[in-house]
Parts: sequence; structure tokens; C-alpha cells
Amino acid sequence: MAEITYILLLSLMAGAAMPAGALLAKFDLVHPSLLGSSWRHFIVAFGGGALVSAVALVLVPEGASKLPLIPAALCFAAGGACFYLLDTYLNKLNSSVGQLVAMLSDFIPEAIALGAAFAVGEGTGLLLAMLMVLQNLPEGFNAYEELNSSAQLSSNKIVLAFSGLALVGPISAATGYYILAQYDVLMGALMLFASAGILYLVFQDIAPESKIEHQGMPAIGAVAGFMLGLIGNMMLLAN
Repeated sequence: MAEITYILLLSLMAGAAMPAGALLAKFDLVHPSLLGSSWRHFIVAFGGGALVSAVALVLVPEGASKLPLIPAALCFAAGGACFYLLDTYLNKLNSSVGQLVAMLSDFIPEAIALGAAFAVGEGTGLLLAMLMVLQNLPEGFNAYEELNSSAQLSSNKIVLAFSGLALVGPISAATGYYILAQYDVLMGALMLFASAGILYLVFQDIAPESKIEHQGMPAIGAVAGFMLGLIGNMMLLAN
């Protein structure tokens, strides 16, 4: 199999986790007793834990290695500021796309990084693909429930839209593979910018939504999500 074909398939598989999560959420809304409140919040927190693991184990270390200290800090600060402004704007519009923004804010730069990693021969590409699947499944679940509760879209249209978003993965991966891999500084800036945005969205939208009073399941979900990212990173380093 040609390397680019392998990359496109990995990124498409990661993207397909979004509509898969949406289908799971659709099933949960029809049969809410099967999952229950605790497991539903566990899934939300699991996605947050996986996002934090991607930031801590891949995006920040990789991004910081490509930039000097001051530019790295500025890129990270710019990411946090831009996502704050975007979140403020969406709140003024009473928009319910916070989870959707969170989903795409990590999926696009990670897919780009996946393509770039294979282009320069780094071993982080497969780990990124694993983390993207782990993140996109619960994020698809969360985003579907949020959009379904307030948007003027049928459930089938939401799932279809998520399926279309999955195609963003191969496009982004091909861009990273053919174009951005040769620009280390730009790649580093993109990773750090996205990292700050992801952290902002985790603590602004995902973490509060995962909380249930007097129950520890959401916190365990966050730990489990990060743990799986840690396992993948350690397996990569051991090879």
C-alpha cells in the first residue's frame, strides 16, 4: 500500500469516529435507559481526557520542539485568546456549536500533523491517528446531543453533516503530507495555537458539562481518556 493511501485511510478512519459517536448518541436519545446519566457524563469526560492527552503528549511537545521559547509562548497565547473571542461571539449568537468547534479545533491540526509526521519519517503519525479516534468518538457523541437539543436540524441531517466532516481528515492529512511538512516553524505554530484552543474549550465547555454532583464517574472518564493516550505514547517510545 502506498504511504499516502495509508495516511488517507488513517485520517478517514479517525474522521469516521465522529458520525459513529453521533449514531451512538442518537441511539442513546431513543433508549436513554441503556446508558444512564452516569455513563453519559463518563463519555463526555472521556473525550475531555483524550483531548488533554493529545495536547500534553503530542501537540505541545511537538510544537515546542519546532519553535524558540518566545514565539512558542506567543503562539500558545494567541490560540487561547482567539478561541476565547470565538466562544464569546458564539455565545452572543446563542449558538450551540461549542462541541462542534472543539471537535474540529483538534481534528484539523492533528490530521495535518499526521500527514506531516509521515512525510518527515517521524513515528508519531500512528499515535496521532489512535488519539484522534479516541477523541472523535466521544466528541461526536457530545456534539450530536448539543446540536440535537437546540439546532433546527433533524437527527439524520446532523449525522449526515458529521459524515461530511469526516472528509476533512484526508484533506487535512494530504495538506500536511504534501505542503506543510517542509515548514517546521509553521507546523509548530499551528500545533501550539490549536493546543491552547483545545485546553480553553475543554475547561470552558466539556469539563463543566461532564460534572455530576456527588459522583466520580466523570472524573474517572477523564482519567481513562488521558490514560489511553499515555499508553499509546509509551508504546510508541518503547519501539
